[in-house]
Amino acid sequence: MLYQIILVIVTGVIVFATAFYVLKTFIENENKKRLLEFKSQNMKLVTPIKLQAYERIILFLERISPNSLIVRLQVSGMKSHQLHVEMLSLIRAEFEHNLSQQIYMSDSAWEVAISAKENVIRLINMTSESVDNNADAIELSKAIMEQWIKLNPTPIKTAIIFIKNEVNTFLS
Repeated sequence: MLYQIILVIVTGVIVFATAFYVLKTFIENENKKRLLEFKSQNMKLVTPIKLQAYERIILFLERISPNSLIVRLQVSGMKSHQLHVEMLSLIRAEFEHNLSQQIYMSDSAWEVAISAKENVIRLINMTSESVDNNADAIELSKAIMEQWIKLNPTPIKTAIIFIKNEVNTFLS
């Protein structure tokens, strides 16, 4: 009789443990499946926004390149000091306009974009020091472009390549 009770208890424990294990595994798998579905749905929503952020940063970088700045800002009769101030002001405005994009970008991509911006500002400032403030803006433009051409690759090109590579790995 004691033998039968022990046999029933052991059998019950084995059945309970097996059922518990199977049920626990099933619930874990269902949770993993739901999490995967959630991530998949989230990626469908976030991916276009992330791509737009990277696109906007590429556009920002193109817009702050010295050749783009000079073409947009330089007007006849402008002095070099005025062009210098206008260039820095436009870079700051463009940057402030795109600050929110960092939410959707990796830290390294954002840092590369900031570094490119800072290098452009540094080049403009350093070149501006070598040109008289009252000289025609064309002199500053020429000096900036001479310095810019010497850089190979330019900070803007380096940043764009980095960002394109990151987007490609993101999409793969």
